Amino acid sequence: MEHSDFDKVRASVKQQCGSKVIIQLDKGRNKIDIQEGVIQGAYPSVFTILVEDKDDDKPAQLLSFSYTDIITKDIRMKLC
Repeated sequence: MEHSDFDKVRASVKQQCGSKVIIQLDKGRNKIDIQEGVIQGAYPSVFTILVEDKDDDKPAQLLSFSYTDIITKDIRMKLC
């Protein structure tokens, strides 16, 4: 992993703040979780996504991810 890749991913996520995204989380052992959320913030090491659960009785969750999660493909994001 090169430092320039990290900077490109960080700049891309920062540019998309406030955008609605679909995230695909690799949970290991062939388990994949797909959720929809909004990118809330981009910080030097991590970014946050606000995910609303489809069940109305659960509150929204604020998830945080590292930019290296995108580079290593532990998560995949697609704009809605």
